[in-house]
Amino acid sequence: MIDYIIVGSGLAGISFAETALLNNKTVVVFNDDSQNSSKIAGGLYNPVILKRFSEVWQAQEQLQLMEGFYSRLSNKIETKVDFKIPILRKFFSIEEQNNWFAASDKPALAPFLSTSLIFKTFEGIDSPFGYGEVLQTGYVDTALLVSEYHDYLLSHQLLRNETFNYGALIVKDDGVSYKDIDAKHVVFAEGFGLHANPFFNELPLDGTKGELFIIKAPLLNLDVVVNTSVFILPLGNDFFKVGATYNWKDKTNLPTEEGRAELIERIREIISCDFEIIEHYAGVRPTVRDRRPLVGTHSEYKRVHILNGLGTRGVMLGPAMAKALFDNIESDIQLDREIDIKRFTNKRSGKV
Repeated sequence: MIDYIIVGSGLAGISFAETALLNNKTVVVFNDDSQNSSKIAGGLYNPVILKRFSEVWQAQEQLQLMEGFYSRLSNKIETKVDFKIPILRKFFSIEEQNNWFAASDKPALAPFLSTSLIFKTFEGIDSPFGYGEVLQTGYVDTALLVSEYHDYLLSHQLLRNETFNYGALIVKDDGVSYKDIDAKHVVFAEGFGLHANPFFNELPLDGTKGELFIIKAPLLNLDVVVNTSVFILPLGNDFFKVGATYNWKDKTNLPTEEGRAELIERIREIISCDFEIIEHYAGVRPTVRDRRPLVGTHSEYKRVHILNGLGTRGVMLGPAMAKALFDNIESDIQLDREIDIKRFTNKRSGKV
């Protein structure tokens, strides 16, 4: 008998698998490539909501945990995936500058907002009002992480590239069985694929579609991330990742003309040079209406668990939420009420 069957191998599934392995547990991970949001994500980690100049929930705790998590993971897969890079918020007015300084006076935001405005000239960008620098920032190359971690799991015979058949799962008091596997627990981490899951599909996972570009802009000289209504992330050799849009209605992974037009408009608000669109991606982020993850255990089946709803900040939330669920299962450490799925108890049946 193994310890965990993990269904899903995006940021949530990888975070839980690695947390379990670090604690000497045995796992088998299922992946069918049906969800691509982790692969195409911007991967930025940023402790500040720049639209409103407000703090990300539990940002400091998440940053501290992810630092060690991605460092150990990089050593294991022998591939660097965590890159430190400044994030600059371009200002469009004196009022935005004033709002920045007002926010930096708040105790929760002071560690993350530099009080020295930046007026560096970046070729290809006009910014007469300068920039504010967010501290403790960077990005995780999520596509590289997913690819390399899958290879690691495969090499250790811990990955099965097949669609998980919920109907074949047998849940017992002392564990679960799935085809030829007996396990103590099953953790579902399928992202937006949750809607097909009969154990948890009553949970309010909304899903928010995002579209991104890879562009080439030889006249854009940028060695930082610039963020306004979209981010521009330098990838090297004149290539940049740009994103992202937010669409709450369309739940497909297909790029759209509307998304393309919106991104082009947003890019032109930031840069003044020409650019070429090289790739156009789309994916559905697993978002929740109260902007908190979905973590916990099924009300009836105590060996069936969920780790989902990481939304737009998966690289920050993943390690912390995986640790919270693991500690809850293994050591009975209570989950934070804000992330526990018990907050969505079904009023009709009293179950989730």
